[in-house]
Amino acid sequence: MPSTTVGFDLDMTLIDSRPGIHACYVALSERTGTAVDADLAVTRLGPPLEQELAHWFPAERLAATADLYRSLYPEYAIAATPALDGAREAITAVQRAGGRAVVVTAKYEPNAKLHLDHLGIRPDAVIGDLWAEQKAVALREHGAGIYVGDHLGDIRGARAADAYSVAVATGPYTVDELRAAGADTVLADLTEFPEWLAGYLADPAAARA
Repeated sequence: MPSTTVGFDLDMTLIDSRPGIHACYVALSERTGTAVDADLAVTRLGPPLEQELAHWFPAERLAATADLYRSLYPEYAIAATPALDGAREAITAVQRAGGRAVVVTAKYEPNAKLHLDHLGIRPDAVIGDLWAEQKAVALREHGAGIYVGDHLGDIRGARAADAYSVAVATGPYTVDELRAAGADTVLADLTEFPEWLAGYLADPAAARA
């Protein structure tokens, strides 16, 4: 039986963080006097915050601006962010199968936990501030045999952890792009995950899609 500890990305995998992040960038622009194109920024979710801020702020201001953004985030982003379809059911499916569901995300960990608490999504652990291959550290620590995400960086993270990569086409990449990047399985969204997981646990080879 394969490991039923499953890792999940957060932004655009479990939650549609675009509305909240958009609102936070608008507030950041007002506070700093620097115009940030929030519409553009929310099309590039996935990498660490500092990578996006570097498009708008000079290097010497990045650390302070990131701190300001994170301080604004609970007020502007949490309530505005909904769960994606199937998110709660995906976490529950893992736990009902006797496994553990862990969220591994590049998002600042305290804000990631605020999102999940607000939405009533209850994973077994939340680990933040890890991107792409860095996610392998947490996935290995928690013994995750599967990692679910929407981004090419999530596929790379799964590969680095020797975990089975499940990609969902709810972020910036299409089904074909996720397949081409090497995901083991690609789902349209998390509503398909419980059935896929049941099949995978019964017969891993047959569950590949």
